[in-house]
Amino acid sequence: MPVSPARAAAFDILLRVECQSSYSAELLHSAQYADLAHSDHALVTELVMGVLRWRSKLDEEIATTSSQPLAKLDIEILIALRLALYQFRWLTRVPVRAALHESVELVKRARKRSAVPFVNAVLRKLSTRLQEHEVNSEEIYSSAETLAAAFSHPVWIVERWIREYGMPVARQICSHNQSIPSTSIRLRTPDVQNDLVVEGLTLKSGALLSSARRVLAGDISATQMFQKGRAVIQDEASQLVAALLGCADQGRGCRILDCCAAPGGKTLAMADLNPHSVITALEIHPHRARLMKRLLLSDRTIHSAPIQVVIADARNLPISVAFDRVLADVPCSGTGTLARNPEIKWRLTADDLEELHRRQVEILRSALTKVAHGGSLVYSTCSLEREENEDVVETILAESSAFHLVDCRSELDRLKANGELCADAASLSRGPYLRTVPGVHPCDGFFAAIIERTL
Repeated sequence: MPVSPARAAAFDILLRVECQSSYSAELLHSAQYADLAHSDHALVTELVMGVLRWRSKLDEEIATTSSQPLAKLDIEILIALRLALYQFRWLTRVPVRAALHESVELVKRARKRSAVPFVNAVLRKLSTRLQEHEVNSEEIYSSAETLAAAFSHPVWIVERWIREYGMPVARQICSHNQSIPSTSIRLRTPDVQNDLVVEGLTLKSGALLSSARRVLAGDISATQMFQKGRAVIQDEASQLVAALLGCADQGRGCRILDCCAAPGGKTLAMADLNPHSVITALEIHPHRARLMKRLLLSDRTIHSAPIQVVIADARNLPISVAFDRVLADVPCSGTGTLARNPEIKWRLTADDLEELHRRQVEILRSALTKVAHGGSLVYSTCSLEREENEDVVETILAESSAFHLVDCRSELDRLKANGELCADAASLSRGPYLRTVPGVHPCDGFFAAIIERTL
């Protein structure tokens, strides 16, 4: 009996995530799985994200019944076991027999037939054992170890969050990371909402920005407005970073540089907010630059700023002109996006943070050389880690007296006064910086600093 399309796809995606360091979200939305039935695609997403979110908890239980150490199992075997156990514990509507049978068939499909008796035995033991997987997000946890175990996170990451944000906030972050994040969209023009409602979507006003909407029901990707590029899927914190750049467009425009532009969501948002400006968008990888061009040119009927895409390394900018506004949304660990990208928590190491810090310092140092006198730069990440945020900014500001840090509250207050910001400005700042925290704020975790050139 063949394996169902959904479970086969989930197995293949998880295998690529493990063996090729692929990203689950990119694979789930790739053309390879576009022809799956809507119900199958929903199940694939549930299985892939569920296994990745709860991986350590699944492995801990599998280890109690396995006659072999998990480290000695072929990865195909371990993935099949994780998929079955996730269905046993989390998907109560799936018959245990079906989940068990299909995982055994996945092992055969992976050409690991010799392991079938072992997998069958382990899963039969697990299927007859009653386990409680629910965790209480309000429970008081006494240590990083207990919090990490309850919410399936690496202990070392949880320890960092407790030091930086305190135990109650660390608990909120961990709980949020194990939930299904809401889908936020940006309306490129206000009239798009009516069209989306006609196409069957139920929308709610954004929590942070007036131009944002939350999708309560319906498939945004199936709508004409999305396919034409008139509505864009973008987390509200990401939208806020683009709005924070400002420009005082006022019909005259300005020159804007986006240093690390792909996939292009913030670039497009800046173009829509500043239609009289000219934007230069840099991307180091040619294939990502091509994808970005496709996004940015998806609907030119909307009056937005012209965008020039340049393939270049932001650490060595091949540009001689200065810019009024610069965005340095740098490559980072992504620990503010673990609800959407759960595989990150299993890959990241402390050494990675040191390397990312070094690279981010180089990008920011280079980007500041392109800021015109009186102009400003927004430095941003989707990381919760101090090394990638405050430490980078403070390192660079200590090198030169030509720049100074602008309190983000002033720009947030401007957005509030203009009607662009819905949320309380004070709640979005931490010292002079913008800081959103998953679980505390209804969005991904983002950091931003505004740096102005005065000399």
